[in-house]
Amino acid sequence: MTVGSEPDPDPVAAARQHADHLARAVRQVEAAYGDTLGVRRLRSDVQRIVECLDELGPPMPGHHAPAPVTREVIPDVPYDESLWTDAETEGLGGLGLRTPR
Repeated sequence: MTVGSEPDPDPVAAARQHADHLARAVRQVEAAYGDTLGVRRLRSDVQRIVECLDELGPPMPGHHAPAPVTREVIPDVPYDESLWTDAETEGLGGLGLRTPR
């Protein structure tokens, strides 16, 4: 699944595909680094991911995927200075005021 795209109809199949890509990448790392502790851990992690996918089974009855998150785009322009009229600086009071002595 690509960021920002529609969700895959079968997320487990998509996860298996990504796990296959990850396993291939780990084999390339192993070819470059040899049989090191880090490489053995990576192989073990990939194997554990595949085993977890195998154990998932069908989704729980009545379980629905969460609704996609709607993101609001905030423009990158300066705020209107009038928004800060009569604003107080936390702990110091209003602008131009002195703290009590």
